[in-house]
Amino acid sequence: MATLTRIQPRALVRASGGPRYAVALAVDALGTGMLRPFLLLYGVTVLRLSAPVTGTAMTVGIVAGLGCMPAVGRWLDHGARSTVVAASMLVRVLGVALLLAAPAGHVWLFAAAALFLGIGNQAWPAAHAALVATVAHGRDRDTALAAARSLRNAALGVGALLATACLAGGTTVLRALAVVTALAYLAAAALAWSVRIHARPAKAAPADDRDDEPAPRMLALLAANVVYVFCLNVPEVAVPLVLVTQFHASPVWPAAVFVANTVLVVTLQVPVTVLLSRFSRRTVLALSGVVLTASYLGFLAAASLGHGWGTPAVAAVSVVCTIGEIIYAGSATALVTAITPAHVLGRALARFQLSTGFGLAVSPAVITALAARGPAALWGGLAMATLLSASAVATGKRRKIDNSPVVRLPRIW
Repeated sequence: MATLTRIQPRALVRASGGPRYAVALAVDALGTGMLRPFLLLYGVTVLRLSAPVTGTAMTVGIVAGLGCMPAVGRWLDHGARSTVVAASMLVRVLGVALLLAAPAGHVWLFAAAALFLGIGNQAWPAAHAALVATVAHGRDRDTALAAARSLRNAALGVGALLATACLAGGTTVLRALAVVTALAYLAAAALAWSVRIHARPAKAAPADDRDDEPAPRMLALLAANVVYVFCLNVPEVAVPLVLVTQFHASPVWPAAVFVANTVLVVTLQVPVTVLLSRFSRRTVLALSGVVLTASYLGFLAAASLGHGWGTPAVAAVSVVCTIGEIIYAGSATALVTAITPAHVLGRALARFQLSTGFGLAVSPAVITALAARGPAALWGGLAMATLLSASAVATGKRRKIDNSPVVRLPRIW
């Protein structure tokens, strides 16, 4: 396969797993986009739970879902690929079914639904990255991972718009949205399973082909990743919090920032990843930390402006933050797949997802706690932590691994 130094749609689809798998990703993301905006409202409106109880149940479910990652990593290292992706989608069908079965006031069924949804959401990124790493190699793999993120964000945005348009319909519409979401997950799982991509387990490979390199420890990279992923919650948590509480801006501004973030990710994720492919992945990941640090300092400067200029300044700096997010997303997982021997790729990706999931779980609480202490604590703290993380990434041990597993592929295009 030719290296994707130029963006060639047909080659990009092949490197991403084929047309059916691309459709599966889009359908799955569409369902997730419909689910995310109304899950909290479902608990409050349909099940008549209090907002704190609903939010706590959702958080516990997400964090508990991280417990599945060691098993997912071992499953991937036994050669499973599309089966694990399909399983991560099917388990979310079970979560939505529990959501629909929960009677009013029943917090435990809602918590169980959040747990299964959390398991699926945590397992999917590692399984998807392992599948793409099996189909494509080198810079083709990096571009394919970037394309999948772009496609997923587009479908998430469309799903969120559909859900938002339907929220005025009351409890009946909320239940109907849950049913549609479950059907979307079911269809996506069937499509992903039909691709039938497997990697031969390392123990089953001939001795000459087997790579006995140990799994990289990646402690500095994992710790840095916990800090890096805070950037993913800046448009959803930090920026709305600052705009509404500090500048008393119209809700239109946070919505505009979120929409701009989505549009930029969808349009720029692949081109930026291809553009930066001339540099090492570790260098690019460190660069993303520098860009994010600059954006956090920009937010701090914007916070010192008055109500007249502060709001548009925050919106403008959020574009820089999104660029940093795009650079980070295009290099982080790609770096893990590049430095990890094929026979332990599943476990390495599982550990990486644990750090990502943990960072995403704690970042809203950390951001709100820092924001309560003022802009200097929030943006200065994030800038310092991110710059230290970028330094740790840049000075980390460099390993050069030929991550090309023995693959068994059907005709997928």
